[in-house]
Amino acid sequence: MATREIVRSGTAPKDLPLSPAVKSGGLIYTSGMLGTDPETGRLVEGGIGPQTRQALENLERTLEAAGSGLDKVVKATVFITDTANFQGMNEVYRQYFPVDPPARSTVRCDLVLPGALVEIELVAVAG
Repeated sequence: MATREIVRSGTAPKDLPLSPAVKSGGLIYTSGMLGTDPETGRLVEGGIGPQTRQALENLERTLEAAGSGLDKVVKATVFITDTANFQGMNEVYRQYFPVDPPARSTVRCDLVLPGALVEIELVAVAG
């Protein structure tokens, strides 16, 4: 039977009933991360580029807390609020996954936090 370990990284909002990530069966499943500054809990300013960068930084920190990293990501799901931001998101995303990027789905939708333009969740190999 697979074990289930909660990963705590200081990147998830403290007022929501969720874990930043869960490690199970050799994989790490992250919660969706927004472009929020973990110190202030506020969205970073500047639009899709800075929000994408901050979301990926939050995810990187979470994976590192789990003993993994962005180089071990096998699947990404990106949620964006406006398809006009797709190119801007991709420009930043490419910097974090420059070679052999993970499988990815991108979905256009509304996000819960007003002003949020992007949310990203990852699945990575543990260790």
